[in-house]
Amino acid sequence: MTTTPFATSRLARFIDKRIGELHHKTQAEVAREAGFRNANFITMLKTGNAKLAIDRVPALAKALECDPSLMMRLAIEQTYGPEMLKVFTELLRETITDNEREWIELIRRASSYRDPVVTIFCQVNMPKILKI
Repeated sequence: MTTTPFATSRLARFIDKRIGELHHKTQAEVAREAGFRNANFITMLKTGNAKLAIDRVPALAKALECDPSLMMRLAIEQTYGPEMLKVFTELLRETITDNEREWIELIRRASSYRDPVVTIFCQVNMPKILKI
């Protein structure tokens, strides 16, 4: 019997990576901000020894300073499997982050709310401008 049933989950890898990226917070601070009584639970999530309850996603996403919709998708995948994630995604459509929502609002204002068409110029030059 395996002792780390979720070790290969994308959520476990994501949490581990995100903790490593947060240089201004300790793991104990993340746990406290997310409402976990025991900081070791974060370690258990990172190593795949524990599953993240769906209702805990918003608080942990906030503590990890990441997109809660991404973390929710990873938690659904961890809990129910990739096929169920696909079903949820198809039924609920792709979500956008608050930051993406702000970009969309900027585009709308810049175009006077006219629904601008993406041109070949945009497709070629935007990656250069945004350095992506």
